[in-house]
Amino acid sequence: ISFAIIMVLMLSGCKNTKQKLQEFVVKYNATASSFKAENVTLTTARGYINDNKIELRFETSLEQNDANKTAANTSFPKLLKDMFDKNQIPEELVNEGVQFDAYFLADDNTVFVKEIITKESLPQLLKE
Repeated sequence: ISFAIIMVLMLSGCKNTKQKLQEFVVKYNATASSFKAENVTLTTARGYINDNKIELRFETSLEQNDANKTAANTSFPKLLKDMFDKNQIPEELVNEGVQFDAYFLADDNTVFVKEIITKESLPQLLKE
């Protein structure tokens, strides 16, 4: 009986990448209303289990123009790095092969910056 209980506990503790992806998206969206970053008005996550991908959207109050686009190219990678540093985006998922497509959007939902984060690109992002 003890062996059966231990096996159940071990199996329930081992989550596969798809389960972790789903859990991340649910948790991220549940806590999104408390997310704080300069100019960000809303952030959401969407999971694509079959593609092993998560889409993160950061909507801002910024108007789409060259000055804001230039500023976003500098500030958005720093925001993402901070999120990895605080484990708001788990490095573990990236290392397990989950791709993050992150979009920093203007007030009209056009894209300022798109960052694709993979196992290969993560080291560059984290050193910035």
